[in-house]
Amino acid sequence: MIPASFDYVRAVSVRDALNALAAGDGTKILAGGHSLLPMMRFRLAQPPRLVDVSDLAELRGVVEHRRGVRIGATTTYRDLLDSALLRERFPLVVECTESIGDLQVRNRGTVGGSLAHADPASDLPAVMLALDATFNLRSKRGKRSVRAREFFLGPFATALAEDEMLIDVLLPPTPRGAGTAYVSQDQAASGYSLAGAATVIARTRKTVSHAAVALTGVGDVSRLIGSTDQLVGTKGEPEVIGRAAAGSVEGIEITGDIHASAEYRRHLATVIVRRAIQKALERAH
Repeated sequence: MIPASFDYVRAVSVRDALNALAAGDGTKILAGGHSLLPMMRFRLAQPPRLVDVSDLAELRGVVEHRRGVRIGATTTYRDLLDSALLRERFPLVVECTESIGDLQVRNRGTVGGSLAHADPASDLPAVMLALDATFNLRSKRGKRSVRAREFFLGPFATALAEDEMLIDVLLPPTPRGAGTAYVSQDQAASGYSLAGAATVIARTRKTVSHAAVALTGVGDVSRLIGSTDQLVGTKGEPEVIGRAAAGSVEGIEITGDIHASAEYRRHLATVIVRRAIQKALERAH
C-alpha cells in the first residue's frame, strides 16, 4: 500500500524538532523509520508531518555518565554492537541486539524508535525493564524522566505526550558481579519474539541478592514479572527456578495468533524464563 500524503521536515536541532511537535497536529519523529514507515504504508498511522532527526549528532552515541551509561535516542543497533563500553558494562544490551532483525535493520534501526514504538513483541523494552533504565523526555514545556517500568503502558502505547520526544536512555550500574542473559524464541518469518526474557541476577556469598526478569512477546506489553522475587535469599536451586518460571505468566492475559496459540505461548514463556534465569545464574560471580 501507499502511505497517505505527509509533509517532511529535516530538523537542524532538537529545539527545531520540539517546535514542530508543539504544533499538536500529530507530527511524528522519524529516525531509522523501521517501525513508523511500515505502519504508514498500511495506513495504521497517518501523521500529517514527519520530522527527521537522524542527522542530530547530539542524539546519537553511547557514553559514560556519572550515574551509569547514556544511550542517545538515535543510536543505531549497530552502534550498540560496536560499543566496547556496553560489552564491558551492559553485555545484556549487546546479547539482545545481536538477535534483532537483519543487517539492514541493525544498521538503520534506532534505540529510541524501538522504545517509542513499544511493540509488545520487541526485544529492547524487556532489556530496559530488567536493567531499570530511565528514559529522559523533552518538550517545549520542559524535561522529565520516566523509569522504564512506568513508560510502557500497552500495545504501541507509552508515557510519551504528543509534544514530547525521547532524548536518551540512562542505564544505572547493575549490582556488582551480576549475571545477565537474554533468551528468546523468534517467529521465523518476521524475527519478532514469540517469547523473550531479559534477566539480571546477582549473588552475595552464593545467595541470590537481586533478581529482575522482564518478559516480551507475551501479553499486550513488555513487563517485569514478580514471581522471580522468590529467588532472592535462595541459592537458586532448580525447584526454586521452576516455581519462579511457572509463576511468570500468572495474571497475564495471553492470546493466540497465527504464529502461536495462547497455550503454546504460555508454555514457551515459562521455558524461556527458566533458561534465562539459569544462564544468568551461571554468569553471576
